[in-house]
Amino acid sequence: MNLTKQGLINSWQKRGLISDQRVLEAFRTISREQFVPSGFESKAYHDAPLKIGYGQTISQPFTLLSMIELLNVTKTDKILEIGAGSGYGAAILGQLASQVYAIEIVSELVKLAQENLNQAKINNVEVIEWDGSRGYDRESPYDKVIVSAACCEIPKALIEQLGEDGIIVAPVGDRQSQVMIRGVKCNEGLKKSYFGSYTFVPLTGKFGQVN
Repeated sequence: MNLTKQGLINSWQKRGLISDQRVLEAFRTISREQFVPSGFESKAYHDAPLKIGYGQTISQPFTLLSMIELLNVTKTDKILEIGAGSGYGAAILGQLASQVYAIEIVSELVKLAQENLNQAKINNVEVIEWDGSRGYDRESPYDKVIVSAACCEIPKALIEQLGEDGIIVAPVGDRQSQVMIRGVKCNEGLKKSYFGSYTFVPLTGKFGQVN
């Protein structure tokens, strides 16, 4: 069934899922149609992931927004996103934060994400071709970090590059299933909370393999 953007919002609110009004407003503002593959625009508001090529996906809208809600983004935040994909998550984050650094290891997706963001006239997101499992030390520390791929554990570099009291959200587990973890940086470690099971594509790169 094809759903509208408002239909998705109504569905989430009816079930008491996404409650952060700033996150919902960002979702309203950004056209997901601009970030899905050509020919799939009619599926933009299915609450499901879509393949974007190169073994990657654009996340299910609810999954993405629930992760962003866990980040508790403020207008002054500098955010590191691991796994830019088509740029959609970075576009949403760009509505909420001061600056977003979106890391993507697949060259073709770096180009796609930047083109999509340019088309959407978003100018506070920088897409960088790099191994996201290493983080991106050049602009650290970050207020928030979001990992849009499965990892067997949160890479040490991401924790190191997160500022004190900063928040990281990442799906952690094996290839079949991961648990969403929200970690708050405290004395070089993380205070962790857990938020349900998900299935993401694996995080690639030196520190990204999952079993």
